[in-house]
Amino acid sequence: MPDNVPSWGIVSTIRGSAPDILRFAAYHLDLGADRMYLYLDEPCPAAFNALNRHPRIEIRNCDEGYWSNRKRERPDKHQVRQTANASFTYRKAEVDWLAHIDLDEFLWPQSDLGVILAEIPQHIPAVRVRPIEPVGGTEDLYKAYIPAGQGRDGIVQALYPNFGGFVLAGFLSHVQGKLFVRKGLPKINFRIHNLFQDGEILPTKVELPQVDLCHRHAPDWDHWLAHYQFRFEKGSYQPGMSPNVPREQGGMNMNELLSWIEEEDGAHGLRAFYDEISGADQEVRTRLEKFGLIKHRPLDLDGKVAKHFPGST
Repeated sequence: MPDNVPSWGIVSTIRGSAPDILRFAAYHLDLGADRMYLYLDEPCPAAFNALNRHPRIEIRNCDEGYWSNRKRERPDKHQVRQTANASFTYRKAEVDWLAHIDLDEFLWPQSDLGVILAEIPQHIPAVRVRPIEPVGGTEDLYKAYIPAGQGRDGIVQALYPNFGGFVLAGFLSHVQGKLFVRKGLPKINFRIHNLFQDGEILPTKVELPQVDLCHRHAPDWDHWLAHYQFRFEKGSYQPGMSPNVPREQGGMNMNELLSWIEEEDGAHGLRAFYDEISGADQEVRTRLEKFGLIKHRPLDLDGKVAKHFPGST
């Protein structure tokens, strides 16, 4: 292990059930996070009380008083609240590297994360980790990220013959991943997937292929359906997003695609879309295995909660 292994932490603005919040925190504490800066976007007393007692966690309720103390009105969009809290935290964080991730995202490094970060050259300001997505209906299996180029379009079409041509890289959610940002950079502001410095986007071309971001966006049909309407209206499927593939190639954004599917086949069509793109369909899963695109990532979330927050469940 190298000398002077850097510290690292996580910032996240979260809303969800107490069990989900505790799973997120416990998992990353177990991974070795030196600090966690958690902002509750809506009240969750059970989670707050458990997390507030932990020495490596700083937790805040983002009520009207919180935003008033920040001398601003509460932003209407949750994405703006997320990036505002991440940018604020970055300026005061007591770690060498800070990652901004969400409640349904779990880091999976192939070795000690601090050691991995120690090997990044000093002139690199930030590094990107790419997502992997659950194979629908399974507990520990994930679909690997397929890098751009390398025949990705052909692979995606072979894997998902009905809908692959409309969905970027065959993922239900983002492929951009999230960033680890080196502490101490001036005039930094976070976005969900990018970084700005002094009002200009800061290029982040270095990636960490030895770290997966297990993005549990849609682990099963019921979960996907329960979150569908919010995502369709205000979240990652909302109107106005960029198309998944270029429009000149017949591309649509996710809102347009799902609207089309619903109009044509209703709930049955949405289920067929989910089963194919998530890999819940056995034939799709077989093809994923053939291409070597299945990863086993047993997170053991409940076990981590029992270890770090005993008696909380």
